[in-house]
Amino acid sequence: MKYVSTPDCPPPAGHYSQGVAHGGLVWVSGMLPVDPASGEKLLGDVEEQTRQALANVDAVLRAAGTTRQRVLKCTCYVADIGLWDRVNAVYAEFFGSHKPARAVVPTRDLHHGFLVEIECVAAVDEGASA
Repeated sequence: MKYVSTPDCPPPAGHYSQGVAHGGLVWVSGMLPVDPASGEKLLGDVEEQTRQALANVDAVLRAAGTTRQRVLKCTCYVADIGLWDRVNAVYAEFFGSHKPARAVVPTRDLHHGFLVEIECVAAVDEGASA
């Protein structure tokens, strides 16, 4: 088992890893829309928040030696299911023709007033450095 960590993603704010690679898979922790360079919490519109959350996911995937095209499953937490069409549009833009399995979980409040949080599981080569 290898812990995945990158400065291109906000550091964990609690007792967890950005990602964990094991057995040809990497589990990416739930990513919030926080700018890794400034630490700023992006509380703008849901499109901006989704783009940043996915950029943070992407950074952990790269650090694990894999890509978004190898994502097997995503879980998207959305503070208001009425925002789902807008989140889905950014999500589709991010993944392009790749369509991983997915669950959408409507929640009430997310931490710090965020509107979206995204986690995933991806395939990774056993020899990849994490």
